Amino acid sequence: MIFQRIIYLQWRAFRRSASFGTSVLFKILMVFGVLYFMAVFALLGIGAFYLVEDELGVDPLPFINDYLIYATSFWVVMRYFLQKMPVINIQPLLLLPIKNKQVVHYMLIRTLWSFFNVGNAFFFIPFSIVLINEGYDPLQVLSWHLALIAIVYCLNFINIMVNDRDGWFYGFAGVLVGFALLQRFEIFDITQWTGPVFYAFFEQPVLTLLPWVTLVYLYRYTFRYFNRQMYLDAVLQTPKSEAQQLQLDWLNRLGRTAIFIKNDIKLIMRNKRSKTTVIMSFVFLFYGLLFFTGSVYENPSWKIFAGIFVSGGFLFTFGQYVPSWDSAYYPLMMSQNISYREYLESKWTMVVFATFVSTILSSFYLIFGWEAYAAVLAGAVYNMGVNAHLVLLSGAFIKTPIDLSSNKKPFGDKQSFNTKTLLLSLPKLLLPMLVFAIGHWTIGDWAGYVLVAFVGVLGYFLKNKVFHLIERLYKSEKYNTLSAYKQKT
Repeated sequence: MIFQRIIYLQWRAFRRSASFGTSVLFKILMVFGVLYFMAVFALLGIGAFYLVEDELGVDPLPFINDYLIYATSFWVVMRYFLQKMPVINIQPLLLLPIKNKQVVHYMLIRTLWSFFNVGNAFFFIPFSIVLINEGYDPLQVLSWHLALIAIVYCLNFINIMVNDRDGWFYGFAGVLVGFALLQRFEIFDITQWTGPVFYAFFEQPVLTLLPWVTLVYLYRYTFRYFNRQMYLDAVLQTPKSEAQQLQLDWLNRLGRTAIFIKNDIKLIMRNKRSKTTVIMSFVFLFYGLLFFTGSVYENPSWKIFAGIFVSGGFLFTFGQYVPSWDSAYYPLMMSQNISYREYLESKWTMVVFATFVSTILSSFYLIFGWEAYAAVLAGAVYNMGVNAHLVLLSGAFIKTPIDLSSNKKPFGDKQSFNTKTLLLSLPKLLLPMLVFAIGHWTIGDWAGYVLVAFVGVLGYFLKNKVFHLIERLYKSEKYNTLSAYKQKT
């Protein structure tokens, strides 16, 4: 009964939201995306057995078990960056006659229905059916399958607990990368040790109880952790830290634009969430390794895709959320004598400068040849000339406030994945790929790079006209944005 009441309250909050119309549209699109991936996972689950058996000539089940360590590690990484934490407006509920433990139970149970949990079933259920159809013992297959379900849900609660502990996550990611490199250079193969552990759930069905016991313990531990923080003072209190004085006088040469640039630099240095975006933009530098060292690189359509990502880390992580970074004091800014043009110029300057720095740092791709770095250079020019404008343009439609202090709140929306942001990112990635394809299929790869860079240079020279259109758009969306930033849920 209480669960139904909480669901009803959240539904009313969703209906009253300033962005209700666009939220419904994007949720519908998200449903189609989920259905697509479910179909893909189901096909992979059916075909994985025969693909491994026919192409590699090995027993598919031990082979899958060997690489489950990397699959589970991939789930952890994807959850950390993409899985949205259970969001609920805690403060009003604490004033209602609802027991704290009921609220905590509701939010934890809600996470069980995440796509990152349910989506795995669309691979493992078809794969398990194929195993039984091919003569594997049904009881052993069932025990192995149930063990994997428990492991997936264990990862769900582990992700909730470490979501605001970046040090733990980056330490885990570093160890994972180290093991992958050791296996790549044939120094140490971790799968020889982890594969038998997963296979043991198939050989000894009684061992399936271990992950389920661990799951019960993790649920109880997570429940106690959040239940202890479910009091009003934990919601209202703000963390205190020593103030940092940053003068940044050397930026004064940029005029009034420097005021906003200084503000953004201080925001990045003083807030955990904004610092995370900078770290992520640095990680983007190594994204090209997936393309310039593997078979994907042979597909010409993906060369410029890698170049866009390598140089555009800061553009996609920070620039994508303009002006949401300023949502806490956006109403105050709009009450001042501030020019939208100066505000947008400051964001554009930061994005372009960060792209330039990323291009210099990514010069190590020269070891893969001039063509690899040409893709990075062409992508960088396009990012500075075109995508730098597009992120500002899309920012007028992304009215999602960012709470820079949410990391310390129970059930805070930490590193949340914004579906609307993803959909608005597609033109920034698909358009340069289309431009490159035109040059590639008419003349060759180098013509594609030149054509992409030319479009970027053209966009730079059209900056004034584009900024005029963006400024008008921001002014027309001003009051809708202010209303959206006042929403509490």
